[in-house]
Amino acid sequence: MSSQSYFSFSYNDRVETLALVAAPRRHEILRLIWDRERSAGEIAAALPVGFSAVSQHLGALRAAGLVEMRRDGRHHYYRAAPERFGALRPVLEALWAEAFDPLEAAIAEEGRAHPAEP
Repeated sequence: MSSQSYFSFSYNDRVETLALVAAPRRHEILRLIWDRERSAGEIAAALPVGFSAVSQHLGALRAAGLVEMRRDGRHHYYRAAPERFGALRPVLEALWAEAFDPLEAAIAEEGRAHPAEP
């Protein structure tokens, strides 16, 4: 996929992109690297799967043009390419925001119940 609008691609390309994003681990990976570059090791450490599985998922996302990779010595750093998601971008961002709203509320409530000591 290039930087064109999501809807400028063929039906099959759009279905393939939806399938890639809908896979639970790939969805989690995208959330982790949506607005922050992370190393493959950081991504793997944040997920309950091995490095090999994370590497395969990143390869599939990269092959589809949804993820960019940068090398620095022996390390590989990944970042999502949100501009390539077109109409899916706001859907994903809203989904992730909804998932974190209850967590953020619980953290805030815990902070009010147990204020930090000076």
